[in-house]
Parts: sequence; structure tokens; C-alpha cells
Amino acid sequence: MDINLLEVESHSLALPAFDEVAALRLGDWLVKAALDAQLPVVIDIRTANRTLFHASLPGSSPDNDAWARRKSNVALHFQAASLLVGERMRQRGRTLADQGLAASDYADHGGAVPIHVKGTGMVAVATVSGLPQLEDHRLVVRGLKALLANEA
Repeated sequence: MDINLLEVESHSLALPAFDEVAALRLGDWLVKAALDAQLPVVIDIRTANRTLFHASLPGSSPDNDAWARRKSNVALHFQAASLLVGERMRQRGRTLADQGLAASDYADHGGAVPIHVKGTGMVAVATVSGLPQLEDHRLVVRGLKALLANEA
């Protein structure tokens, strides 16, 4: 995955505002899209200290919950998409362990995408776990684009 494209994508997803109602709208959109496609995923939307939305869909497992938590931790820590963090790490020949981050709590695999508010910065993270990492990432991006277009 191209790091520059991921960075541009991140900047294009800034929302005018984000609150509990927006988290519910985003979560509902992601659940509907996943159910329609019969995707066995966990969906998690959280701030650094609070879960705003969580759903475990049919076919998902407790492992998906753990992966969602670990990917969310990466996005919150680095304030960047977990896929972008992983790509940067691999490009530099580095690992999260090099940063002192335990694999039991952090995973730099795609699926956790920061939620930015214009003029404020990162306020939350939306995470999907259960698909290959690029598909997890793309589902969240589609949801954020729908929210931006007021379709969520």
C-alpha cells in the first residue's frame, strides 16, 4: 500500500463534527454494510478513554475483539491509521516492539482509522476486525466517506 496515498486519504476524511450520535450513525452504517455482505467482523468506535460503539457480527470471534482493541491502540497512540503505521514500520525495517509497545496490546495491521474533526484533530478511532487488513481498512474508510456525505 502506498504511504502517500494513505496520508492523503487520512486528510480527506476530516469531519465537521463528531459526537455520540455520529458514532452511532457510523456504527450503524458499518453494521448494515457488513451484514449485507455477510462479513464476520467486529466493529469498534472509541475515544482514548471511552467506547462509543461496539458490535460483534455473526461469524466473528473473541480474537476479532482482541485484534480490534490492539489496532485501535495503535491508531490512538500514533494518531494515524493502523495500516499506515504498519506500512511506515515495515518500510523502515522497524517493529512496534522497537517502540516499546507490546504485541499483546498493539497491532499495526489495517482496520483502525482515526476520526478527525476539522480544526480539532483526532477525536476517536473506528476499527473493523475480521477480514484481511486492507479490507478492514477499506470498510472503515467507506463508512467515514458515507458519514461525510451524510449517508450514514
